[in-house]
Parts: sequence; C-alpha cells; structure tokens
Amino acid sequence: MGIGITHLGSGSRGNATIVSSGGCNVLVDCGFSLKQTEKRLDIAGFEPNSIDSIVVTHHHKDHSGSALRASKKWGSRLHCNLVTASKMDWDLVEECTTFGNLERVQFSSELSMLPVPVPHDDADNVALIASDSNGDRAAIVTDLGEAPQDLIKHLSGCNHISIEANYDHHRLVGGPYPDSLKRRISGRGGHLSNRQAGEILLEVLHDDLESIVLCHLSEKNNAPHLAESEVLMAIGDQFAGNISISKQLGPEFSYWTGQTEPNSIVAA
Repeated sequence: MGIGITHLGSGSRGNATIVSSGGCNVLVDCGFSLKQTEKRLDIAGFEPNSIDSIVVTHHHKDHSGSALRASKKWGSRLHCNLVTASKMDWDLVEECTTFGNLERVQFSSELSMLPVPVPHDDADNVALIASDSNGDRAAIVTDLGEAPQDLIKHLSGCNHISIEANYDHHRLVGGPYPDSLKRRISGRGGHLSNRQAGEILLEVLHDDLESIVLCHLSEKNNAPHLAESEVLMAIGDQFAGNISISKQLGPEFSYWTGQTEPNSIVAA
C-alpha cells in the first residue's frame, strides 16, 4: 500500500504532517492551535479520532504547541524523547511515551519510525524515517543546521524525503535580522539553507527516490521559487521524480510511496 505523506502546513508559525500506512495515521508534530489543526485535518480528509499517535520532534512551540491537548481530545498516544517531555513538563506515565535516539517506534504492523538525532538550537531534535511492512521508507527532516552522517545513511534508502530549505543565503545576509540571529540561523544548530538542502539531496540521491518536498521555508528569508530552483540546480538531471513545496498554509497535496505525482487536495 505504501506510505502517505500529507503536510498540513510547514513554517515558523506551525508544523504538522500526517504519515499514513495500512490504515494507521501518525501526526508528526502538532504546532498549530487545536482548532486550526482540526480544520486542516478536515480539509485533508482525516477525522481527528483517526490519528492513532502524535510524534513531537522537539519542544519548540511551532512543533509542539497543541500536541498534548490534541492527544487527550482525540485519544491519540503522544510520543517524544525524554528531553522534549522534560521541557514540555509532560507526565511520562499518564501523558506521553518516550523513545531514545535510533530506537524504532512501532505504531502498527504496517508503520514504524526511526528517530535520528539532528542539531538544532537548545532542542534535542530528531528527524524521522518512516518504514512500512513492504520496505518503503519516507523521511521528515526539519530544524537542523547540518546533516550528521547517521542521517545521511538513513536518507540514502528513502523513497520520499521531506526536508527543510529554510533560507536563501543572500536574503538572510542582506535582510533585517540582527547579526546574532543571522549567525544562529546559519550555524550548526540553526536551519538548512536552500544550498545545503540541495547538497544533502544530491548526496543521498538514488534511483528509487520518487518524491521530494521542501518545507519549513522562511517567509522573510526565502521564497518557493528560490528554494526549488537552487535544489534543482544541485540535483539536476539525476533526479527523475517530483518536487513540491510545503507552505505555511496547507494542506495542498499528499504523496504516496510507489507513485511520483502528488494527489492534490482541494478545500471543500
């Protein structure tokens, strides 16, 4: 059946992505308000109570904001690592289940995820590599300043990769942010630039990579056409699949492993 990836929206004001396989639906991050998340789920064709689990990659509000409220209202199990649980003050018995780095989380017989640690600010952030029972793999990678070798290794076998292309270097350098913030964004614990995203994708490119989504674009320091053009310049003719942009306002499309073209989502 494959793995479905539906970005409900991605950016500094909120992030949430549905990963589906075999009737199991996992929400990766829940950074919008509960009302807004439920509205976006409805547009994407998902009932809130169909979300079996919620995985929070790290404690920053644009990824964790309404996760606990959503898990309690929908009856969904909340998953995160120990540092995230501590920073969010979530009860380890009653409110969430914790995982360790590179410790596979099994949600159903059809869907599991491997959390891979990545450097980001003061957060113990993880990228997630989803796998289904047929061996398909899909990655969600945001909020990191560089890609550790463990991440490169696991991305190399993915059929789908959603990866951040947060900023255009020239826009960031010439923009209004103070120098300290510019250094933080472009540093090891900051975010990936369009160029870095392209370099990572080029390194992990293989014949079975069917689709790429560029996400977590900065509204001030980037633009969709800049992100797409710089990434395509890096991977060039070596990539025969499809590339899309996940914007702050979503959802707009879903990808399934096993197919190149996305399924469009149209709000009723």
